[in-house]
Amino acid sequence: MISQLFLLSPRGDSIIHRDYRGELDRSTTEIFFKNVKFFQGKHQEAPPIFNIDGVNYMYMKKNGIFFVMTSISNISPSLAMEFLLRVTKVFKDYCGVFSEESIRSNFLLLYELLDEIMDNGFIQGTSSDTLKAYIFNEPVVVEKKKMKFQLPKFNPKTTSSDATNKPISFKHSNQGGRDEIFVDIFERVSLTFNSNGNVLHSAIDGTIQMKSYLSGNPDLKLALNEELTIGKGTAQGSFGVVEIDDCNFHECVRLDDFDSQRIISFTPPDGEFVVMNYRITNDFRVPFRIFPFFELSSPYKVELIVKIRADIPENNSGTNIVVQFPVPKSTSSASSTTGIGVTGQTTEYDSKKQLVTWKIKKMGGGTEQTLRTKIVLTKPHTSNVRKEIGPVSLQFEVPLYNPSNLQVRYLRIMSNGMGTTNPYRWVRYVTKSQAYVCRL
Repeated sequence: MISQLFLLSPRGDSIIHRDYRGELDRSTTEIFFKNVKFFQGKHQEAPPIFNIDGVNYMYMKKNGIFFVMTSISNISPSLAMEFLLRVTKVFKDYCGVFSEESIRSNFLLLYELLDEIMDNGFIQGTSSDTLKAYIFNEPVVVEKKKMKFQLPKFNPKTTSSDATNKPISFKHSNQGGRDEIFVDIFERVSLTFNSNGNVLHSAIDGTIQMKSYLSGNPDLKLALNEELTIGKGTAQGSFGVVEIDDCNFHECVRLDDFDSQRIISFTPPDGEFVVMNYRITNDFRVPFRIFPFFELSSPYKVELIVKIRADIPENNSGTNIVVQFPVPKSTSSASSTTGIGVTGQTTEYDSKKQLVTWKIKKMGGGTEQTLRTKIVLTKPHTSNVRKEIGPVSLQFEVPLYNPSNLQVRYLRIMSNGMGTTNPYRWVRYVTKSQAYVCRL
């Protein structure tokens, strides 16, 4: 049973507080914030679940906001974290954007949601589609501040990434504008390289996510690659075949035509939901490769050269690229240099964490970038100095690209006479790093 659920700002202010059972007082908010910043008296963040004086604190941080649950019962940690995650999704569905300003502007709506989601500490339901029958408050839309100068829209076939930040209640009103539906194919890549740049382990965790603003709740048909096989080893090296190890679907999906035609049929529920999850572990085109080189210039100096190569198509670009690696504990200083005339890159050495960070704003396909780091030690290095440096981790995002080649052939909307005849369909592909590491 859950005793309380409250939201705290990054400063520790209580934004929303709901006490379901009257077992604890409001001092739990202060106790939580004090311990989450200085856990066990040290300047360190607390784990997602901890116990103070017999009270279990379970929290999740989203856009700087702390979602916190308290309980004096021994409830399942997995249940608690899954519940908090679903509450954040429900809030985003009904508010459009998830920020401190949107939460403060929608007090009545969010308290109404919390009363329907939970009763006397027992979870009742976290489905945005189910909750809509019991929610009567309209959201207050909080828009991002617009720049004074804005470029005109030249391409009517594209739309802003903020287009999905509309409350789901607007699909049934005249405030929401045109009928449209958004499909996102997100792929998170996990890779491990050895010191020679060869791949030791690779995997893709993919998600087909959807958000619908269609009036009338029409049936949809989503068609994937015809040459799509499920089960590792079933493709047997056939050219052009997309092979996924396994997959699962949302409960609303009907698979009558999936085995024969790779067509998914469903009636989309309100809010953002995952149509399909899939996993791939067979060989695929590696988005970025990491090549490390060592130079032992003197007993007290070590040079590490890290070269990053973008193996994505030339018409694609990686953005928000971050390369990090730790240095030996005996390091007194570390200085990094990039290529001559290179722009849009920054380097930083954190002496407390003994961590070197290299940030690249944008990197086009088929290009290479190099970082040279000179490490000065307080004592002579040994033969194990390579083990004390690294591993090199890489974070990135590549829009309009997915290494699995899973594609949406078409998205067909079956008209039921209640909505528009030709709504807008938006499909987006995004690839991100999940655990991208090179061992030294």
